[in-house]
Amino acid sequence: MKRDARLYDLVQILRDGKLHTAEELAASLGVSTRTVWRDMAMMAATGLPVTGERGLGYILRSPLMLPPTVLTPDELEALACGLRHVEANDPGLARAARNLLYKITTLLPQAGIGPDDMDPADE
Repeated sequence: MKRDARLYDLVQILRDGKLHTAEELAASLGVSTRTVWRDMAMMAATGLPVTGERGLGYILRSPLMLPPTVLTPDELEALACGLRHVEANDPGLARAARNLLYKITTLLPQAGIGPDDMDPADE
């Protein structure tokens, strides 16, 4: 798992407002506790409201609101694959799927969907 995806997952876990031990977080993410310690120190240093220490656990001090369009690379890939499947297999929704994929390309350039993949003017 890449570091940015792991950090995103850490934030998602901590958003429940509960205390989480490094061991628990490490098991959830499939990494070592040492990796969790480093990640938590880095997150705190960048200004995220994370409090905790080794042996006690970590907690997000205040609610953290993430924009709804923050998607992981795997989520973006799944969404694009699903829309392409709908486009190819459901003539009634093909145009809507193509238009939605074009909107995702425009709004979320990190999706990596090339302009040649989708163009609503094609139809």
